[in-house]
Amino acid sequence: MRINLRYLGALAAALLAVSSAFAIAGEGEFRNSSGNTIGYLKSDGSVRNSSGNTVGYIKDNGDVRNASGNTIGYIKDNGDIRNSSGNTIGSVKSDGTVTNSSGNTIGKVTSGGDVRNASGNTIGSTRGSISQAEAAAFYFFFFTELL
Repeated sequence: MRINLRYLGALAAALLAVSSAFAIAGEGEFRNSSGNTIGYLKSDGSVRNSSGNTVGYIKDNGDVRNASGNTIGYIKDNGDIRNSSGNTIGSVKSDGTVTNSSGNTIGKVTSGGDVRNASGNTIGSTRGSISQAEAAAFYFFFFTELL
């Protein structure tokens, strides 16, 4: 899987601040910057593309898995986003500011669920009852597969 960290890091980590709890039980849709639905999260934890095909899973313990069931990353309670090796690759602050592993600001999320990059441009959004962990995992680990 190819991950564009510059773009996806802003989306994923920023979306980590969308919800107030780490609970994994949401359901909803993910949209690109044009407002088009590009994916869904189902209540069973499956992540689906706009055609309904399963592209991965977000487990209730924060594990993120691909469609084959292999762990590809983790979302931690403290806002850290980690790769499959356990290395922190991003983080979200309590005010919604998103930083990369070097501490540089790469984005922010608004209270309405719009995700903005470091320049303030809206680059995505969520709709429904998607938690911060689910949103972050989707945008960070699955977004490029659905474009």
